[in-house]
Amino acid sequence: MLFDLPSPDILYDALVARDDRYDGQAFVCVHSTGIFCRLTCPARKPLRENCTFRATVGECIEAGFRACKRCHPLQAAAQNDPVITDLLARLEDRPDHRWSEPDIARLGYDLSTVRRAFKRHFGMTFLEMARQRRLREGFETLALGGSVMTAQLDASFESPSAFRTAFAKLLGCAPSDLKSDGAMRATWIPTTLGDMIAISSSSHLHLLEFVDRKGLPAELQKMQAHTPGGLGIGRFAPAEQAASELDDYFAARSGRFETPLAMHGTDFYKRVWHALQTIPAGETRSYGDIARQIGQPTAVRAVARANGSNQIALMIPCHRVIGADGSLTGYAGGLWRKQRLIEIERDLKATQAAERRSIPA
Repeated sequence: MLFDLPSPDILYDALVARDDRYDGQAFVCVHSTGIFCRLTCPARKPLRENCTFRATVGECIEAGFRACKRCHPLQAAAQNDPVITDLLARLEDRPDHRWSEPDIARLGYDLSTVRRAFKRHFGMTFLEMARQRRLREGFETLALGGSVMTAQLDASFESPSAFRTAFAKLLGCAPSDLKSDGAMRATWIPTTLGDMIAISSSSHLHLLEFVDRKGLPAELQKMQAHTPGGLGIGRFAPAEQAASELDDYFAARSGRFETPLAMHGTDFYKRVWHALQTIPAGETRSYGDIARQIGQPTAVRAVARANGSNQIALMIPCHRVIGADGSLTGYAGGLWRKQRLIEIERDLKATQAAERRSIPA
C-alpha cells in the first residue's frame, strides 16, 4: 500500500476540479462506462454514484476497467500532449539551435498554449528547456578540456558574455571557475526527466540535483567556497557509477543505488536521510511516518526541513515522502517530476513482482 487514499468525497471533488494534487496517486473507475481515468481527465465528469477510486493502475485493470483514451492513464501525462511531443522531438533533432518565439509561431503553435503546457508538465518553458539543452553542450565541451570560447560556440550562444551569464545563472559560477583538476568535480548527467548535476570526489558523491532546481546555484556556490582549490569539472568514479545507476532507474530496470554517498548535514538530518533510504521503491511515507520511524514523533516539521535540505536527489529519495492525506506536497524538483518518479517506481515494483511470480517454486 503506497498510502491511505483520501475519502472518496475528497477525490471526487478533485476529479470535478481537475485538481492535480492527486494526479498519479489515485485513479477513478467509472462503473457506467467501464473506463478508468486520471483525476485530471478532461472528459465529462461522471455522477458520484458511478465512481470508485483506486490507488494504482494495476488495481483498476484487475477490477476489469479499461484505460481512458482521452487522458491515457497508462502513459506519463506529458506524453499525451502532441504539442509537447512534437517540440521535444524537434529539440532533440536540433539541440544547438537557438529557439525563439517566432520559431514556435512559424510551426503553427499558439505561444501562450505552448508556454502553459511546458510550465504545467516540466516547470519551465520550452525556450528555457532549449537553452538548458544548449548549456549542456557547452558544459560537456569544458569537461573534455575545451576552452570557454569553444564551449560558447558549441552551445550556440551569440557572445562570450551571454554564455558566461547563462552558465553562472544556472550553476552559480562562471565557466572559467571550473578547473579540470579539482578535488571535487562537477558532472552533467542527462535523464529522461531533465538534466542533473553531480558533484563527486574520488571516493563519494556529494551532490545530485536537477539543474532547474532553484536552489542549485546557491548550493554550488557554497560548495565552491568550501572546497580547497574550488570545484573542478569532469567525472570521478562515483559520478560514473551514479550515471549508470540512473540509466537503470529511469528505464525501470532497477531501484537500487549503491553509489557511495557523502551526507553534509546535522546528525538529525542524517537520521532522516537514512530513514528515507529505507523506503522501498514503489512505496511512499508521510512526514509523520518518518518522524515516528526515527523515534521523534513530534518532529514532523523538522523532518520536513531535513527532507527539503537533501542535496542528493533520488538516491536519498525525498520524493517518496507525501502528505498525510496522500497529496504530493512540495518537491524542489517540481511536483510534475515527483509524480513521474513515483509512477516510474510503481512500474518497477510491478515488473519485479511479475518476475518473481514467473520463477518456478
